[in-house]
Amino acid sequence: MDEKLHLDLDDFSEEQFMESFLKEIQSEEAVFIIGIFVALALVILTIVFFGNFWGTSKARNAVLLLGLCDSGKTLLFTRLLLGKFVRTQTSITESSATYKTKNDRSSSWTLIDVPGHESLRVQIVEKYKAMARAIVFVVDSSIFQKDVRDVAEFLYSILTDNIVANNAPTLVVACNKQDITMAKSAKLIQQQLEKELNTLRLTRSAALSSQDGAVGGSVYLGKKGKDFEFSQLPNRVEFIECSAHGSKREDGDADIDALEKCLAKI
Repeated sequence: MDEKLHLDLDDFSEEQFMESFLKEIQSEEAVFIIGIFVALALVILTIVFFGNFWGTSKARNAVLLLGLCDSGKTLLFTRLLLGKFVRTQTSITESSATYKTKNDRSSSWTLIDVPGHESLRVQIVEKYKAMARAIVFVVDSSIFQKDVRDVAEFLYSILTDNIVANNAPTLVVACNKQDITMAKSAKLIQQQLEKELNTLRLTRSAALSSQDGAVGGSVYLGKKGKDFEFSQLPNRVEFIECSAHGSKREDGDADIDALEKCLAKI
């Protein structure tokens, strides 16, 4: 009887051991399988994240030259690319070329000269705005006082565009034609544009309120409750003075060093 009891106890102990052992193996297998799934998920998320990051960075490789007709965009375009004076005429279609920055990185961007006429520029801006890494908005400083309303309206349409606002490309306001005696300074142009944009924001906001909603994917310019200033934008904004002609006009070098330095930083 003692021997039988001993055998029963041994059998019971062995069964418990095997059951515990199998449970432990199953538990380790489950942990191992879960670990594999977690590792795979992390790898997939990393690939997706960097794929989107690299894809976005690669896609946004354009520098748009914008501005009204006769502001000097096309001459700036050729000066930046060729480094010399080329006689130009009013553009009726966009021009594009690879521009290499003057810095240690030797970065290259697609420089796009967009026609200034309203009937042409709207469709072309729509085509390239998502690609913009930077926008160079060219202003004719010599007749700015006359064109300030038109300049502000064009700039307002760009800055309140939903895609431009989300991407926040660098904005360089190039106050061109500084070689002309009556040219306004970059500081004065900035101040007057801020006032004009603030007025536009008030009138456009009132119009939107009367229509019970926003129109066409536009965003609010600046900060609500405060007069507009360029410092309120999510973009990096710089106002620079330049002259595509230069002090010696056709025979001399252009005064575009400040613009080239801005492009080297994007």
